[in-house]
Amino acid sequence: MDSMLEFCKSVLSKVSFDRTLFAKELKKSVRWLKRSEIQSLKDWCLNRYGEVYGDLILNTFSNQALLV
Repeated sequence: MDSMLEFCKSVLSKVSFDRTLFAKELKKSVRWLKRSEIQSLKDWCLNRYGEVYGDLILNTFSNQALLV
């Protein structure tokens, strides 16, 4: 049911060691997901990686909101 969301989480977990890769994969994830899944991904990212990449996460999702 949320297979793309889970796939995106898996990829982000695997690239979380590198800021550039994380940013690239986060942007792709936001483009691929349904609108209904985007908030779940944002919450997950902030809970899991907010201390390290909080600025990047918030910026990515605020830019995404402008495109909707």
